[in-house]
Amino acid sequence: MNGKLPHLENAIIAEEKITGYLLSETQEDGRHKAAFFMRFGFSLAEWEELAGALRQHVADNEVASVLQTPHGEHYAVEGPLQTPTDETPLVRTVWALDTDSTTPRLITAYPLRPGKEQEDD
Repeated sequence: MNGKLPHLENAIIAEEKITGYLLSETQEDGRHKAAFFMRFGFSLAEWEELAGALRQHVADNEVASVLQTPHGEHYAVEGPLQTPTDETPLVRTVWALDTDSTTPRLITAYPLRPGKEQEDD
């Protein structure tokens, strides 16, 4: 699929998604992601910086795939992520857009590994 995330202007990133998951060094599923994002200069103390980078990521890159779910659609967006270290690792973000909603919400973000179609963590 080509094109941007539908209703991009309404996209939301919950603080808890960043602080309790993507930058949590103690959350079982998130700790590997936290190590990845922290390696590029993101921190729990300044979680808004990662939220802003993820917002820019979805604005700058196109949808790579769409998955139909019982509740709506999940959109995967892939491309470089601007980081505090000025490096640009390739990242996949996944956004949920519930049926009859115009507010996509961030589900997850993780590094894209060359040649891998799915997340390893």
